[in-house]
Amino acid sequence: MRMPRGRTLAAGVAGIGFASAAIGIGAAVAGRAVWNRLRMANIRGQVALITGGSRGLGFAIAHELAALGCKLVICARSNDELQRARTELTRAGADVLTIECDVGRQEQVESMVQNAIAHFGRLDIVINNAGIIAVGPLESQTLDDFREAMDVMFWSNVYTTMAALPHMLERRGGRIVNVTSIGGKISVPHLVPYGCAKFAAVGFSEGITAELAKDNIKVTTVVPGLIRTGSYVNAFFKGDNRAEYSWFSLGATSPVTAIGARRAARSIVNAMRRGQAEIILSVPAKLAVWIHGLLPGTSITLAGVSNRLMPGTGSTDKNRLRGTQSENAVTRSFLTKLGRDAGKRLNQYPEHRPATGT
Repeated sequence: MRMPRGRTLAAGVAGIGFASAAIGIGAAVAGRAVWNRLRMANIRGQVALITGGSRGLGFAIAHELAALGCKLVICARSNDELQRARTELTRAGADVLTIECDVGRQEQVESMVQNAIAHFGRLDIVINNAGIIAVGPLESQTLDDFREAMDVMFWSNVYTTMAALPHMLERRGGRIVNVTSIGGKISVPHLVPYGCAKFAAVGFSEGITAELAKDNIKVTTVVPGLIRTGSYVNAFFKGDNRAEYSWFSLGATSPVTAIGARRAARSIVNAMRRGQAEIILSVPAKLAVWIHGLLPGTSITLAGVSNRLMPGTGSTDKNRLRGTQSENAVTRSFLTKLGRDAGKRLNQYPEHRPATGT
């Protein structure tokens, strides 16, 4: 049966319209990609300071910056970790200065920044990345856990930024990256000290983004979800430490819930080069922020339900043990292999480390 001429013409017009729309969308996507690439600053030869740069995400970011021709300053509290990181980064062709520093101590941070500028003659990029996690129910957390979290993940950002700021103002430009967390947008059960520090870090980062724009200092707030760095082996666990370690390591390993460290590091560096004010990493993190912003009460209620299902809720055991001391059948299984492999690549398995402390 022959289709009437009018219908044939309508079908043809519809087909042309669909094809035109597809071409238009494709062109828009391609155009946006080109525009984003053109917006990226050339940072070859610039000096970047990365706190917590000896392992994990900081180490991955250091690799990305080295590939772009940056000179690097990395700091950590362990000299052994720094030397292992320096050896690998130097092998990759980077010019690296390592500085042993407790970023929670103002005088050490100020000395580090001064040494970095004295060594390289300039400081263009500051990446505040240092972090610490003590996982466990509220009853197991102490005031010292809250103080330490604030020192490492809030005050360190303030100390480093304020120490570098006069130099950047004098040079009339610079870039600051504050690695916060989805925990700085949504407070997560069993991570309350961590969340408090990250909320403060987000507030600091957003405030200086607005205030320093007039001085050509671009600030990027990074809000990651879980990243597959293998860092859970160096986190601390309280209460029922083995059970806490199990759920945390599974979440930080699964490709469904965690993104790869290299992908995260590249996204962070690209956002910094574009001067992007904020970047949220991973689909689950973006979805969680969207839901919490739209339905905050419902989001908190759901967090309360999930807390009832979490291990060790109500435990008052305040002792904290590293992930390496909390291994069990689950964390040694194939379920966490991706995390273990990432940890080996990102310097998470030092030969010697104290059993407790940071």
